[in-house]
Amino acid sequence: MSVLRGKHILLGITAGIAAYKTASLVRLFIKAGAHVKVIMTPAAKDFITPLTLSTLSKNPVISSFTADVDDNAVWNNHVDLGLWADLFVVAPATANTLSKMASGTSDNFLIATYLSAKCPVYFAPAMDLDMYKHPSTKATLEALQSFGNIMIPATSGELASGLVGEGRMAEPEAIVSHMESHTLKTLPMHGKTVLVTAGPTYEAIDPVRFIGNHSSGLMGFEIANKAAQLGAEVILITGPTHFTTEDLRIKTIPVISAEEMYTEAHTYFSSVDIAILSAAVADYKPKNVASSKIKKASSTLSLELEQTKDILASLGQIKTHQLLVGFALETDNEVANAIKKLKHKNLDLIVLNSLNDKGAGFGGKSNKVTLIDKNCVQTEFPLKSKADVATDIMNELLKQTNA
Repeated sequence: MSVLRGKHILLGITAGIAAYKTASLVRLFIKAGAHVKVIMTPAAKDFITPLTLSTLSKNPVISSFTADVDDNAVWNNHVDLGLWADLFVVAPATANTLSKMASGTSDNFLIATYLSAKCPVYFAPAMDLDMYKHPSTKATLEALQSFGNIMIPATSGELASGLVGEGRMAEPEAIVSHMESHTLKTLPMHGKTVLVTAGPTYEAIDPVRFIGNHSSGLMGFEIANKAAQLGAEVILITGPTHFTTEDLRIKTIPVISAEEMYTEAHTYFSSVDIAILSAAVADYKPKNVASSKIKKASSTLSLELEQTKDILASLGQIKTHQLLVGFALETDNEVANAIKKLKHKNLDLIVLNSLNDKGAGFGGKSNKVTLIDKNCVQTEFPLKSKADVATDIMNELLKQTNA
């Protein structure tokens, strides 16, 4: 999953031969999960058609302040468009457009929108090598960067003139990679590593049967995804579940039993900044596991159970710099039992949810939680999707890390 997922990207296209590459650039933004709108200078239409770009972006292409709709002139609001964008990239950025951006010469819709934008602005220069090296161009590039704009440097290669040298627009893949890298560095959890446990554990009775629970693992996966969206590197240790993640910043480690989850959690704990243990780990396991399938020989079957290792408590005993988060699923004396667990296991935060709350707990897509910090300050939330609950949890941890 790309860090650009869900972002509003405004692409400004100017009149350079490299404009033909913007079809691929729009496709890459869409593939990354972004929402894309395109602005073209009037002359840019000579190099690629608005129809191509509107089809790929699924939005109308704008190139002027007005448009004719049913023979009536409609105003294109450059201010609204500039505010809509989370990221604005001008590619290709010709020498002409770059000089207008630097001087504020607002003689077309693209420049007016640029001057209205409140978001990060990227520009990918594209011109012949002598133009790129000209002192006026160098001064323009320096001025734009001094304003806070981010340059995606031109590369060397064969140019439209037939010459070979610097001035070639960065390839679409390089533009996307540059924007992803820069965006990632601005996220609040960039540089942090988060450990998340998710799902149930299965404790074997014999090669066929096991003791388990109804945890789907969704809550843990939503937490892992949210942490990655905030820029963290995530280690996700998950019991058996059908959920998967495509985010490259999430390293998924599948396990089956509580013992396996204990081993993996201890393997990685020393290297993480935050550990969020949302897995529903079995408290007991069969003391003796049959080596072959137990046959149905009588109307009853007795199993001797023994406690599993308490992963959360064991990490609480050895934590140094880490923020440690646990979950409490309760049915009686919910808050009192959660606070007891918080203190006994040396946690920094506990997420309390009750099976008495309709729509909360295992198996569903929603949850109703109360967050209790190490000072026993309680924050209660209404019923929400588990994705929104993950956001609430991560927001609380951001407060603690920035305190």
